[in-house]
Parts: sequence; structure tokens; C-alpha cells
Amino acid sequence: MPIKSTSFKNIIGAIVIVVLIAGAFYGGTVSGRAQEVQAQRLDAIINKETGMPTGVDFSLFWKAWKILDENYVDTHNNATTTIEERVYGAIKGMTAALGDPYTVFFPPVENSAFQTEIEGNFEGVGMEMGIKDGILTVISPLPGSPAKNAGMLAGDKVIKIDNKISTDMTVDEAVVLIRGKKGTQVTLTVLREGVKDPFEIKITRDVINLPVIETKLDPQTKIFTITLYSFSTQSANHFRSALREFVMSGSNKLILDLRGNPGGVLDAAVDMASWFLPPGKVVVREDYGEGKEETVERSRGYDIFNDNLKMVILIDGGSASASEILAGALKENGKATLVGTATFGKGSVQELVQIDDKTSLKVTVARWLTPSGKSISDGGLAPDIEVKLTEKDIAEKNDLQMKKAVEILSK
Repeated sequence: MPIKSTSFKNIIGAIVIVVLIAGAFYGGTVSGRAQEVQAQRLDAIINKETGMPTGVDFSLFWKAWKILDENYVDTHNNATTTIEERVYGAIKGMTAALGDPYTVFFPPVENSAFQTEIEGNFEGVGMEMGIKDGILTVISPLPGSPAKNAGMLAGDKVIKIDNKISTDMTVDEAVVLIRGKKGTQVTLTVLREGVKDPFEIKITRDVINLPVIETKLDPQTKIFTITLYSFSTQSANHFRSALREFVMSGSNKLILDLRGNPGGVLDAAVDMASWFLPPGKVVVREDYGEGKEETVERSRGYDIFNDNLKMVILIDGGSASASEILAGALKENGKATLVGTATFGKGSVQELVQIDDKTSLKVTVARWLTPSGKSISDGGLAPDIEVKLTEKDIAEKNDLQMKKAVEILSK
């Protein structure tokens, strides 16, 4: 997932959690559990106004809290929720009210799972997910991953995880369910464009080894291809080595394949763009909202290629985040032609804020804009030349997008 300092850039969802307070009277006699709940009423809550912003009338919330506390009867024999759990639910509801699928509250269990993920513990199915049109969507299954081998495709909509409906889940909640120990299995119910009915895909989890980069020189066409799979902290160094290999090959024709690349570290994208742009050229803008100064990431000016360079970048619906930043920068600065289909549109900036030692908030603080000011979140990047692949093309490995790139560079 995209990281800049303490910021995490990715597309995420939000879910409304209804705050319920268990408390019941049975047959006119107060039960032991009801007595326990009564002890947790409003007058037992501390710090009710600590940190409260001015101009906020919170009386409605406390009235609702008290009504539920005094009247709610548990009809499903659920365990009594604690005050802490109710507060967590209220915070989740507050973040959901923003209507931003990328702003998420992490209570202890989800917070621990998220920290494990960003620290690099990769046991699961190996695919990047986001929220697109309000639905949990596969950005890209990683090459060689269990998800890829099981037949998951970029753009697949996941409507069920095992026996749980996922339509109201955030990405992070879905990740908790999909990830798991090597050798265990998860069943995803999928909606796919061009397929009439939902269908199930069973995936056996494994240790995920993240691929980084591949290079290839076609001896006949003299076209050099760099396939970049992610933007990790090491990707910039790998890309520099790949460019050195390209230069040593004597070719001036380059294909950069960003299809299925879900992005990653912003700094890596800026560094890569700098090999093709003079110093000071805009790579990406970060818009922090009305009244706040935007941040502009500019080329570091390595700029080692002259006007003889011919470059095509391959993109598709699995190209997201840092992929879109790099492709947008090189397209708008006149360095590359984009071929394929529209990118995912993952163009917001999240910052992870630790609330206490158990919980955190991932908050959208800005949005990414291309050098010309186009919001990446607004439909992604459109290719200069659109080339679609059918399921038959994929099954038969008939890569029409790569063929079009070769055709353009061979002219």
C-alpha cells in the first residue's frame, strides 16, 4: 500500500455500525446482567466533554445513549457489549457519516491486523483490493499468487467472503477475513463483467512473495520491456538497474508495463519519473482542500534520455495509485503514450493517526492530481489508445495491448 512518511495511500471503504446497549428486564425482575448494564449508564462515563470542539451540540447523542441504556432488551442472547465497544461503534459510525470510503477507524483487532500487514507479514491470497462504485473490487491479483492461480481477475467484484456478505465492508475489514494461515482456504463469491451470474472461487492461502521487476529485450524488434509489479521501498533501485540495462542494450524503444500494478510508495514513483524529466517538472500535486496550500512533488532531474527515446506505457484497471502517478506524469509531460484501458482511479492520500495504544484512524488528508490538475480519483487515467482484452484473449495469452505497443514503437 502506498506510503509517504506516516501516510498511507490506498482506496478503502467505510461501514456504519449501529451502537446498541444491552440491558433488559425479564418478568419484572432485574436480572444479574441487567444490573451489570445499569452500572454502565451515562452517569458512570468519564471524560464526556474532554477534547470536545466548540459549537458541537452532543446532547442528542447522550439522549440516544440513555434511551438505549434504559430500554434496550437483548432478544438474541448476545454477550453484553462494554462501554468501550459502544464508543468504538460510535466512532465507526462517525467516520462512515463522512461518506468517504477511504477514512477508516481501527478498533484493537483491526488495528493489530493492519499493523501486521504494513510490517510485511504476507500470508494470504495475494491481491490488492479497493472500493469502486461502492463495491469491494479486485485492483490486481499479484503474479504467481494463489489469487491469480485460482483465476481472480482485476475488476472482479467480491460480494461474499465465505458466508459473510461483503457489500458493506471496508477494504480493511475484508482483508481481515481474506488473510489467513498458509494452507487454509477462503471462498469468494464474485461478480465479473461479461458473466451473467455470481460464481464462487476457492483460494488456498499461502506465503506471498511480492515480485518487483522484470526486463526483456526482443532481439528482432530491439524493443526493451520493463515490467514493474509494485512500488516498494526497493523498487526505485531496481528500476535504476533496469534502465541501466536498457541503455546498455543500445535500444531507444521502451515499453513500461504497469498493468496490474496496484502502486505503493509515492517516493518511488517520483524517483522513477525523474529519470525522464528535467529538474523542477511537476510529477504529482497533493491537494489538501480549500484554504490549504497544496504540496507539489517535482522531478529530481536525472533526465538521462534525449528526444530519441520512444516510450509506451501499458495500463489497465489494475494500475493504481503510484502507477497512475508515474503514468500521468510521463504522459502529461510528453514523454510516453498510454496504451490499454482506464486505470483504477486510486488517487487519495491517507494518514495513519494513532489514537491510543490500541486504536487508530486512517484519515483521507489529500487527493492526488496529475501535473495538469486532473484528479486521479475521478475515473482514473484514460489511455491515449484504448485496447481491450477479452477473457478469451487472456486465456489464449493473446496480448493485444502489448502487440499495439510494439506496433507503435516499430513505426
